[in-house]
Amino acid sequence: MRSGTSPALNYGEAQSGESRKDFIHKIKLVLKELRESNICLKIIYRTKLYKTEERIQLALNESNELIAIFVKSV
Repeated sequence: MRSGTSPALNYGEAQSGESRKDFIHKIKLVLKELRESNICLKIIYRTKLYKTEERIQLALNESNELIAIFVKSV
């Protein structure tokens, strides 16, 4: 949960980028944090530290979609 909030905060920061270069740099930070959160979700999934498989699958799918969006944005 903790690592999953960082991308949103960094995205808010990116929206106030002082230049195009600064914006891209901050979007790359969002992408880095999304990938970190994705790894955490994979660990949770593989070690079965979840209540329902459906919820973890939804989170993994959304994480992958967000990563794809930000890769394209960069």
